[in-house]
Amino acid sequence: GHRPRGSSPCRRTPRYPATLKERYLSPTEYQRLGAVLATVEAEMPDAVAVIRLLLLTGARVSEILTLRWEQVQPPRLHLPDSKTGPKFIYLGSHAATILAGLPRHAGCPWVFRAGRGEGPLSGISPQWRRIRRAAAIPDVRLHDLRHSFASVAINNGVSLMLIGRLLGHALPETTARYAHLEDSSIVEAASRVSRSLGQALRARA
Repeated sequence: GHRPRGSSPCRRTPRYPATLKERYLSPTEYQRLGAVLATVEAEMPDAVAVIRLLLLTGARVSEILTLRWEQVQPPRLHLPDSKTGPKFIYLGSHAATILAGLPRHAGCPWVFRAGRGEGPLSGISPQWRRIRRAAAIPDVRLHDLRHSFASVAINNGVSLMLIGRLLGHALPETTARYAHLEDSSIVEAASRVSRSLGQALRARA
């Protein structure tokens, strides 16, 4: 309010181009990761549960780490104060089963409590580094699991609008970054149709 509207001296200054790092897990990488998670689950149950929820919901890391039991309202999680404001995270059957199997500690509101103190779990970076090395995906960040969720959704025919709802995007422009994935799925569908038609045209009457 200290300057008239439209009078900012930076108004015409171009922004630096954004360089988005996008990494998506392949089906083979999903299999390797699932095998490693099953192997280390008894040793680090909280970290494995967090990673599985990230994989199955597309939620942000902070949203799972700071999740409270009162926010677990199947078939969704109700987050009153997420990065983009209040939002719902919708739970599939596998994610709901994971949450239902987690222990509850008397007097503790957190789904994942800290090893020491009364707060939530602060992070799982050391565990994730070990897990991703064992799964031969050393370049995959925890946030990439969110991108991979969107990739799988697109490959299963989910529209960008619904993916935006699943990921809790406030703006459609945010979801639009996955449009190239949708294009690749359409190209693959066109290739399948083309192959079928080509076979039909070559068939003898």
